[in-house]
Amino acid sequence: MNWFEQRIRRYEHRRWTTDDNRRVRPFEWGTEHVGGERDEAHPEGFLAEYATRALKNSKEWYETGPATDYLLDAESVLTFSSSIESPWPENNIVHAQLFPGKEKRAAVLVLPNWNAKWNGQRGLCEWLQRLGISALKMSLPYHDRRMAKGHERADQLVGSNIGLTLQANRQAVQDAKRCLRWLERQGYSRIGILGTSIGSSVGYITMMHDQGIHAGGFFHVSTYFADVVSQGMTTNHVWESLRDHVSVDELRAYWAPISPMPFVELGMGAKRNTFMVYGKYDPTFLPELTLEMVDALHEHGANPRTLELPCGHYSLELGPFSYIAGYRMLTYLRSVLA
Repeated sequence: MNWFEQRIRRYEHRRWTTDDNRRVRPFEWGTEHVGGERDEAHPEGFLAEYATRALKNSKEWYETGPATDYLLDAESVLTFSSSIESPWPENNIVHAQLFPGKEKRAAVLVLPNWNAKWNGQRGLCEWLQRLGISALKMSLPYHDRRMAKGHERADQLVGSNIGLTLQANRQAVQDAKRCLRWLERQGYSRIGILGTSIGSSVGYITMMHDQGIHAGGFFHVSTYFADVVSQGMTTNHVWESLRDHVSVDELRAYWAPISPMPFVELGMGAKRNTFMVYGKYDPTFLPELTLEMVDALHEHGANPRTLELPCGHYSLELGPFSYIAGYRMLTYLRSVLA
């Protein structure tokens, strides 16, 4: 390990330890969140069968129509009802912020990282706006204005409750699709999607299930939801709760419908225009998983543009990495959406 890699890894670890509100929450099967009973006699079998059906019928599982109550206020905040009713009412109203550009046709739906704040990625949206491209930044389920009472983090989107994590990520994709329908109603005909970290996973799956997306940009790339949770640094506290109840292979099967890799292996990424940026020293989305994902894309007919930078997960936000990644990503989006 050279001195530069050591420096990056020290920074990643320091950033990880500054978040002192991570909690090891109790393990739950969560079958009641995916159509079962809370006290299912055999929750393992129920979830395995549910995930198999969801993956086989993913187009229907992720399908949703437009909302009937879109409202854009004077501060350019869009709200509407989610198509999934979770146990927390505050989570069931979607919030998104519009940054209108001068280009009448082009828009990008922006999906932030896990536990992003309301103003997170505002700078990225303003960059798009300056290029003339409109940006609509959507709050993911259980984030900022959608956060469940009593919680400081979005523990439902990536958490120790298997069924709830399934429901929350399905909700995120369906919410994103409703944002796309709103953009189309505003007259945008060239629409991209831009995701970071968990937003990258949600964004990729949304793109695989929506022909209205013309291009996808993704910061951080990985294979299976379970692999990131069990091996990643920032999800160590989640795996701590899960590890005594499920194996990685079992969890990979349960969470397959909310993982990018199965859709790659089904060939759904072929002929889709994508650009993927990732860090060579990422301790959260491990580089070996990223390379596995990129290799699988090539093997199954896709030809994504890629950019590897000598940084990690958090350090992608630092200069010069953020400038290089931002410039390359925004240049890509402008070229394919103009």
